[in-house]
Amino acid sequence: MTNPLSLLYRDDHLVAVHKPSGLLVHRSKLAGGEREFLLQRLRNQLGQRVYPVHRLDRPTSGVMIFALDSATAARLGESFAARQVAKRYLAVVRGVGPGQERLDYALREEDGSRPKAEMPALEALTEVKRLDSVELPVSVDRYPTSRYSLMEVRPLTGRRHQIRRHLSRRGYPIIGDAKHGKGNHNRFFAGRLGCPRLLLAAVELSFEHPVEGGWIDISCGLDSGMTALFQRFGWAGHLPLDGARQRQAPLLAST
Repeated sequence: MTNPLSLLYRDDHLVAVHKPSGLLVHRSKLAGGEREFLLQRLRNQLGQRVYPVHRLDRPTSGVMIFALDSATAARLGESFAARQVAKRYLAVVRGVGPGQERLDYALREEDGSRPKAEMPALEALTEVKRLDSVELPVSVDRYPTSRYSLMEVRPLTGRRHQIRRHLSRRGYPIIGDAKHGKGNHNRFFAGRLGCPRLLLAAVELSFEHPVEGGWIDISCGLDSGMTALFQRFGWAGHLPLDGARQRQAPLLAST
């Protein structure tokens, strides 16, 4: 039997869940022979229809919001489209990442509908900050030791694979990223450290409630694999916890 999804928040209009890594949100042309989807599992668990309002890539874990009616879905979808939702991610990358930086590399959409050269380059902004780093006495690449960093990531736009592409272009690919990362480091984490997944997790969403007003901050802990890795690397102090809080104060604009 499949374990129930972890519910992070629920009211009469919204529900927030912890999406596991490797689970598709809903059916699509990328689904192939998949039979299990987050949307279906949540619907069955709650016994009612749910409406997605944003997306997470299949290998990314973390907090996802669903509306419980179409009107709320439309309102919250408009907030995401208008960049009125603050998002916070944690990522484990190769190398010692930048202390704090705003990445502004324009990105072409990767929707597969036409050649990339015909797709316009769109504005893409991501704020990154190194929270910690570790050096392992293991030669994974051409150096005698290997260094990795824990990055806090706040995307200010919502382009497809934006975080993965921005960090890779900056020279700090996310561990476990098969397309934009480095295979030797991915294999090392999978085989030696027990982390065969993309090490990217959506750990917080903050937004104005589309019906009741006021602000909601929803946080999401990491799965067991990433938690064990953080503890092994001495990063336990950065582990997020499941939780939700409501407040009246508006969010501060990013600088």
